[in-house]
Amino acid sequence: MKLDYTTFVRSAPGRFIAGKTGLPQPTDLPRFEQRPQPILSPVLVLGSSDAAEELAEQLLAWGGDVRRHGDDLDKIGTIVVVLDEIAAPTDTADILRGMPAAFKKMKVGGRVVTVSRTSTSADPAVNAARAGVEGFIRTLAKEARYGTTANGILVDDGVALTESSVIGALRFFLAAKSAFISGQTLRVTAAGAGVPSTWEAHLQGRAVLVTGAARGIGASIARTLARDGAKVIVLDVPAAGSALADLANEIGAIPIQMDITAPDAGQRIVDELTKRDLVLHALIHNAGITRDKYYVNMDEERWNSVIDVNIAAQLRINDALLASDRLGDSFRLVSLASTSGVAGNAGQANYAYSKSAVMGMVAALAPILAERGGTANAVAPGFIETEMTKRIPPIQREIFRRSNSLKQGGLPIDVAETVSFLCSLPAGGYIGQTLRVCGQNLVGR
Repeated sequence: MKLDYTTFVRSAPGRFIAGKTGLPQPTDLPRFEQRPQPILSPVLVLGSSDAAEELAEQLLAWGGDVRRHGDDLDKIGTIVVVLDEIAAPTDTADILRGMPAAFKKMKVGGRVVTVSRTSTSADPAVNAARAGVEGFIRTLAKEARYGTTANGILVDDGVALTESSVIGALRFFLAAKSAFISGQTLRVTAAGAGVPSTWEAHLQGRAVLVTGAARGIGASIARTLARDGAKVIVLDVPAAGSALADLANEIGAIPIQMDITAPDAGQRIVDELTKRDLVLHALIHNAGITRDKYYVNMDEERWNSVIDVNIAAQLRINDALLASDRLGDSFRLVSLASTSGVAGNAGQANYAYSKSAVMGMVAALAPILAERGGTANAVAPGFIETEMTKRIPPIQREIFRRSNSLKQGGLPIDVAETVSFLCSLPAGGYIGQTLRVCGQNLVGR
């Protein structure tokens, strides 16, 4: 039996050797299956504003053991720092006074979330105070141990901290569903479309189409959306027909075999929806390919095929759907980008271009959809453990695993949970965002 580094270092001998030699010791991250409760207690809420009190009450309603001081606690599961009223950098001193001691007490898989205002003020002191929060939370993410993550919610002026978009982001970042997201910020620019009637099935009654769904991350997305109550439509190329049919039978989805690069693919999707009398509440652009080669050796076919699948096909499908009557209320578009599109990656000029293009697409498309009550966002995975990444040479694969603050690769479920979150009603408040699922990859921003 092959024994990889992660398995070895979690064994008793491995822990001993790693401890003596200073080798990285990645924590086995609790995910939703292991920790389905929305919040890990005890919960420490820091902040003196009215919003801090209101958010503390929300955490109590979710079953949290909420405290305003952590001195008497041996362990802490969650820290929420509310910094919405800071007007100068020195205002942080009183709010954060107990933070260092509390941060030392974090449980395995703990959560730290800051809630602050977006740094868009014209006042230099106010803007400095707000901008500093981002550097603070990214640093905490790099210093965190034992699978603790740290993320920030940036709320635009004029949006109350009790709006569904803020509450939805807070619930997601605090839950085990966000296990592989750390050092990230999510900007809230609008109120959102309300909270779901039940958080456990927050996509109930909503139809969602997933492209590239037969295997890997796409299949995980489809399963997660079905778990969360969605009526799922799974689409993939005819060559993946058998796997697609098996998945559709497993989760009760509607299968569509189609090549999305066909010029009429968008219209054929509209026709399928019309034939089944379905309106679409969310579209997940997951289909993608790689054709890696150093740019000096890249031929036209490698370039064109990646661009066509990864971005050009998405644009054509979007246009067809926007011109139809098949988009439902509070429509959500989520497209899969990549950290390669954020930081670049040697040998992937075509792929990096296409994934950076995805981020540009959602940024421009979101305001257009917002006029119709919808939005568009992207998810940028880092190193995710899939069948494809298993083909990477072992030493290079281990380097990729250690190149983030959590010192391990993510899982397809980590991407899927994030996609499901961005399909939710509260996600109407996130306009053209790209959320990285990378364990705080050490490259890029």
